[in-house]
Amino acid sequence: MRYLIGIDEAGRGPLAGPVAVGAVMVPHDFDWKILKGVRDSKQLTPFAREEWYRKLRAMRQAGMLDFSVSFSAAGTIDRRGIVFAIHSALTRCLIKLDATPEQCEIRLDGSLRAPEIFTVQKTIIRGDESEPVISLASIAAKVTRDRLMQRLAEKYPAYDFRAHKGYGTPRHQKMIHKHGLCPLHRTSFCSDFVSGSIK
Repeated sequence: MRYLIGIDEAGRGPLAGPVAVGAVMVPHDFDWKILKGVRDSKQLTPFAREEWYRKLRAMRQAGMLDFSVSFSAAGTIDRRGIVFAIHSALTRCLIKLDATPEQCEIRLDGSLRAPEIFTVQKTIIRGDESEPVISLASIAAKVTRDRLMQRLAEKYPAYDFRAHKGYGTPRHQKMIHKHGLCPLHRTSFCSDFVSGSIK
């Protein structure tokens, strides 16, 4: 195998916004000493995640690795379910990386699975904590999704997406009760918080 790919998702549980999948591809003999200390995005501060993301982009620019992030929107999640939405984004990540089954070993976090054509793959519980390549994918997915939600916050200022990124915080729930749902909301996730049509 020439390449190792790590895959993780961000945004499985929010009430609003897309789910994101990140994939990082490195040469199989990649020197992990140069990325010593990389950790799962959930264990990092927003500032630290941004720093790691900048390193990722710089290393891609230098040709040391490659990565991709793909989204599935709230509408897809509502129509097809979160599992389908994640798998769709995951598949698009691998296409963007031009990954081929003959050359790639894939390691995935949690319950994720790559398309069956990739015969050399391993799903690792809490892999974002134990596998650096999955940790990097976690960071790529989280930072890219957070940045998107910050941009979308300007279009839907009533919901304060910049602060909670679509997660079901008490303030977000209060805003849903007050304003109803907007097109970014996953209606199938919000039935306990509001009834009625999307605004």
